[in-house]
Formats: sequence, C-alpha cells, structure tokens
Amino acid sequence: MALELTEHEKIMKLKSVIATLLAFAALPLIAETYTVDKEHSEAMFRVRHLVSFVSGKFEDFDGTVNLDPKNPSATTVTFHLKAASINTGVADRDNHLRSADFFDAAKYPEISFTSTSVKPSGTKDVYSVTGNLTMHGITKQVTLPVTFMGFIKDPWGNEKAGFTLETTLNRKDYGITWNKALDNGGALLGDDVKVDIALEVQKAKK
Repeated sequence: MALELTEHEKIMKLKSVIATLLAFAALPLIAETYTVDKEHSEAMFRVRHLVSFVSGKFEDFDGTVNLDPKNPSATTVTFHLKAASINTGVADRDNHLRSADFFDAAKYPEISFTSTSVKPSGTKDVYSVTGNLTMHGITKQVTLPVTFMGFIKDPWGNEKAGFTLETTLNRKDYGITWNKALDNGGALLGDDVKVDIALEVQKAKK
C-alpha cells in the first residue's frame, strides 16, 4: 500500500517539477536544417543588352538553411552556385560568359553567399538577410530582401519551406567589367544585373 505524501513532500515535489520545466525552457532552441530542393527551385538573372534584356539561369546550385521558426533572427543561410552551369540558351554566349571576360569559371568556379544576420524588414514575411557574397574572387557584404513563403508538408510527408528574393547587383563591383562601346554612344551591356531566386527547401531527415 502506497504511503500518502505529506503536504511538505507535495510542495517539494512540485518545486522539483517546476525547476525541471524551467531548466528545459532555458535551453536554447535548436534550429532545424533544411536543404535546397533543386528540382523545385531556380536561380535566374537578367541583364540589359542593347535595347532589350537577356535572361539566364544557373543549373547547378545547392544551399542550406538552418531555420528556427520561433526565432527567425537565429536563422543562418549558405548558398552556392556553380559558375560553369550558366545557361542563357545560346551555347556560344554561355561559353563567353564562362571565359575570363566574365565569370572566369575555371579560376573562380563558385559563387557563394553566407549569411551573418537575419532581421525583420518591417514588411510582413520579408526579412533583411545580410551576408558575404563572393563572386569572381571578390567578396562584398550585401543585404538581400528575402520573402518567406511559408511551411508546408508535401503529399509524401516531407516538410518544406519556401523563400524568394529579387535584387539588383552591379557586376563591376565584382570585377566583371567586359563591355563594348557603341559607335553612337552607350555600351553593349548594362552593368546592373537583376537577380531572381526562388527556393523550395526540405527539412533534413534525422
């Protein structure tokens, strides 16, 4: 037959439970790791050519988001693009873009971004993601406006999240300066490159 606890013992047990709960509450939250699902993501760009625009994309990329849903500011991001995977739909142009005139993909095979801070922008679901962008051997700090598209579980039970960003980079900031002057003034190519990235990331399975 179990002995009934005294009032003092009940109080001491309750204090022990509360102390345990507080200890767990004080533990730091562990971010969940999500990796880029390349089949449902894209990294696009667009640059002015004469009086129109040429668009392209990078076919080979990967990335990791260590995501803390309860504390977005603790989130970290790394993203990598293979320069040689550039594709504008024209083989000769793509080979020129891979050459030393532009990306010099043999010497600088990767374009990378590593975040240093994530902060709310003041607009719902939009975050200012600051980090180091390395391209063509040059690293610059940039702040990117990233829109969080939400969480979802796909029909196969995979946990997913989505992010998009649109920004403009000046290619000359990264030493990509090739151009041709036009006889009537101006240049063949613009300096500003519009970047449009959409990422669907999947939670890593333990």
